[in-house]
Amino acid sequence: MPELPDVEGFRRILDECGRGRRIARVGIADASVLHDVTAPRLRRALKGRRLAEPERRGKWLVARTEGPTALMHFGMTGRLVCQHPDDPPDRHDRVTFGLGDRHELRYRDQRKLKGIWLAATDDDIGRVIGEQGPDALHVTRAQLDDLLTGRRARVKSVLTDQTALAGLGNLLADEILWRARIRPARPAGDLGAAERRRLTEAMRQVLRTSVRAGRVPPRQDWLTGHRDADDPRCPRSHGPLRRDRVGGRGTVWCPVCQRDPD
Repeated sequence: MPELPDVEGFRRILDECGRGRRIARVGIADASVLHDVTAPRLRRALKGRRLAEPERRGKWLVARTEGPTALMHFGMTGRLVCQHPDDPPDRHDRVTFGLGDRHELRYRDQRKLKGIWLAATDDDIGRVIGEQGPDALHVTRAQLDDLLTGRRARVKSVLTDQTALAGLGNLLADEILWRARIRPARPAGDLGAAERRRLTEAMRQVLRTSVRAGRVPPRQDWLTGHRDADDPRCPRSHGPLRRDRVGGRGTVWCPVCQRDPD
């Protein structure tokens, strides 16, 4: 599932592959990934436009041009890849942006749960993306304290609520909470000062490493390296990991490492 580190990686791909180049062609193999814009309108709006410096907003990729902006969300299985125009297409390539003889950006998505929007103005960008909290990559300790204070919602639910904190999904939230030794179902407002400090430090460490990797890495000393095993074991306590649902999301945690304080 693409989360903040993945989308930051897609932003870098777009920046390196596309910035400063004109969109010579817009190929649409599957218009069902387009939202609030038709295939002909997307072609007319973007063809001939020069790509500007891209942005990431939480899990959204903002592909600016000298005119309209394409907004991309990658849902559960989406990707952005840069390839040579002669490279064979993947069967999940939905929209292709031709950038001349050597570069082609391909929006690739198997399940098609999100897709591409077109925004004419900054107000349109805000309308499509909607309300978002501070970006998890740059959130401060003070902002996180404000975010958690007084909340009865479970801490994992707060971390994955994009209107509260932008960019975190299932894998990141589980990893951060495991590293901070906090049970995912704890009420967010019950966390003490030491727990909030551990949470802030864990978030910074996990995001820095994940952004460098362009994904949440399945490292053997991380929860992600074990959560999908047939008999998942905690790499810290070596006890069995539990699988629950928190806020409707599948959640993996360690009942030994993530016990509530006495």
